[in-house]
Amino acid sequence: MLKNGNEGSFDVEVPSFWKTSLFDVEYAYEHAEKATDKCIFGYSAGGRPIYMLAYGPKKARGLANYSSALGAHDRTCYAASGQTPTVVIIGAEHAAETEGVAAIMNLISLLESGVDLAGNTDEVLLNAVRNVRVVLLPIANPDGRARIVPEAMVGLTGKELRYWAQGTWSDGSLCGWPECKRVHPVLGRTEFLGGYYNDDGINVMHDNFFHPMANETQLILDLCEDEAADFVLHLHGGSNSMGDLLQPYYVTREVNQSIYDLSARCVHTGEREGLEFGTPRALPEVAKGENPPTFNLVCAVHHVCGAVSVCYESNECVIDEPGRHLTHAQIVRMHMILFAECFAFAAEKENKK
Repeated sequence: MLKNGNEGSFDVEVPSFWKTSLFDVEYAYEHAEKATDKCIFGYSAGGRPIYMLAYGPKKARGLANYSSALGAHDRTCYAASGQTPTVVIIGAEHAAETEGVAAIMNLISLLESGVDLAGNTDEVLLNAVRNVRVVLLPIANPDGRARIVPEAMVGLTGKELRYWAQGTWSDGSLCGWPECKRVHPVLGRTEFLGGYYNDDGINVMHDNFFHPMANETQLILDLCEDEAADFVLHLHGGSNSMGDLLQPYYVTREVNQSIYDLSARCVHTGEREGLEFGTPRALPEVAKGENPPTFNLVCAVHHVCGAVSVCYESNECVIDEPGRHLTHAQIVRMHMILFAECFAFAAEKENKK
């Protein structure tokens, strides 16, 4: 039962293709036979494994890290051009936001068997993925996922979503958003630690990236640097968001132009299927002001590998809030459109170099 009189309606039935639990990910990992690489990439603060699967050839790295290569005015010192581009897809950095996990699990099924978990094929995606390396972290925050009961937020109320996503303060009141970020780490100040956090109460989106507090943060940065990622998709959920690709600050104009272009591609493809992605936004201005925009994990990833690093905010179908209310199938399908367009776009950009 939730606090503040919010009786739990969190046993909402989910379809069979919506697989988001720690067990589901472990099972998919253990039974993945076509992955080029797979490993337990590391462990969470609570000692839980973080699984990585990759499909496609890995890049050869140069002799310099990304920053040093830029200092040499030659980014090929980090990773030479002409190699298969790499797309890293990360689910459940905020563990109550399970939409991305469900999408990654369906993607794994497509790559392993040719059909998704609902038995559907996707020839457009399967053709596009042949030209890239795809690296998957289905659940980057397994500690948070372990404490979340619902398999999806679809069909829950706004208060229920806030309970599972951000938790409650020590007095039982909802932490809420963005107030939950006023204290960090939050461990010791909460009654229920929501899905934003690992077992140490750290939200990896707002870690100290120059001296990470969370092992999960360091693992994500290490993975993207080691892979010399070209695109990194951080899969999040935002109540009744429209499927928005958010442009970060503190990155190059070219990166945000690529995000704008990828968003436009998704809008165009989605329209043909009656699915509405968020309209591409004008490129961000230079960060300024007394409270400038946050330098978060999305930004930090770009600076270790040069990737087009972007946060995708999925619809979560919160039933008592305004906006669109999508089905589980529509939510997964929008992710598949994003994946296919990103794979194709990454290959096109590499071919133009």
